[in-house]
Amino acid sequence: MHVVPGLKVLYFGTPVVLVSTLNEDGTANLAPISSAWWLGQSCMLGLGNKAQTTANLRREGECVLNLPSSAMVDAVDRIALTTGKPAVPDYKVAQGYRYEPDKFPTAGLTEQASDLVRAPRAAECPVQLECRVVSAHPFGVPEPHATAFQVEVLRAHVEEELVIPGTHYVDPLGWDPLIMKFCEFFGGGQNVHPSRLAEGWNMPHGLRSAAA
Repeated sequence: MHVVPGLKVLYFGTPVVLVSTLNEDGTANLAPISSAWWLGQSCMLGLGNKAQTTANLRREGECVLNLPSSAMVDAVDRIALTTGKPAVPDYKVAQGYRYEPDKFPTAGLTEQASDLVRAPRAAECPVQLECRVVSAHPFGVPEPHATAFQVEVLRAHVEEELVIPGTHYVDPLGWDPLIMKFCEFFGGGQNVHPSRLAEGWNMPHGLRSAAA
């Protein structure tokens, strides 16, 4: 029997992406998002209009999509409730967000120069996609509160051990992406880490990680 619970969150399960962009002063910003999907050599990113990454994408027109493995959940969680915007909105303050201008060291990740875009890659991420913004579309009802950015993947960097030898394909058995389901972190079908984001959003899960 189906019920109609009036769901407030619809993150049924999407890969976590660490989006690296450049701030106006040329420093790097790194933001975890979980609204991304790919088709061909294009990707659609969903971002709130008040995010620093949104401002950076509009101004710079490029980014790197760094895909962490499930083993990197600690790094992602360390910056889950941070923002690169100095003026933190009141609603984010209430959820526990704080301004953090140095996202890479806070996450414990290393900036790595890109080949085709100015934004840096996250060296530890097994998959890194250099991208340029193709278009931006208002998103949300009744009033747009977010933006859907279409980006073109210009170059893909993949750890050699994840590529099936002699092919241009990633080994699906070797690649274990970090997945976010309803604000909780999953990998290999297991809850892998407590989520600061779930706490900030007051999610009623009470989950325990597989490592706990």
